[in-house]
Amino acid sequence: MALTDPLGDMLARIRNGQQAGKAAIASPASKLRMNVLEVLKKEGYIRGYEVVEDGNKRNLRIELKYFEGEPVIKTIDRVSKPGRRVYSAIKDLGKVRGGLGISILSTPRGVMSDTEARSANVGGEVLCRVF
Repeated sequence: MALTDPLGDMLARIRNGQQAGKAAIASPASKLRMNVLEVLKKEGYIRGYEVVEDGNKRNLRIELKYFEGEPVIKTIDRVSKPGRRVYSAIKDLGKVRGGLGISILSTPRGVMSDTEARSANVGGEVLCRVF
């Protein structure tokens, strides 16, 4: 069965894994997912990730991050969905929770956080918001 929203599936796995208190979760690998995970790692929301080869399948092993027993990610929401794409110019992109959270964008220069996009002065598709 094909997934209609692979990125949404990965975000749901992260959300569910942190609610269950898991140290790591698994998700099928793709370039978009790895790029989003790289932004989450760079911003300090996850410990890291690695690609695990399992026969002819590639999976991602995502290490979740906790601070004093509480998940670092409080909310992680998908913004642009397959049925409704959301694009934003950088000047129109608002801050997440007063600048405490981040938005992850897919820009012509690659997947990046909203702070990187502001410094590069590029807009794009708003993939998700993390706080």
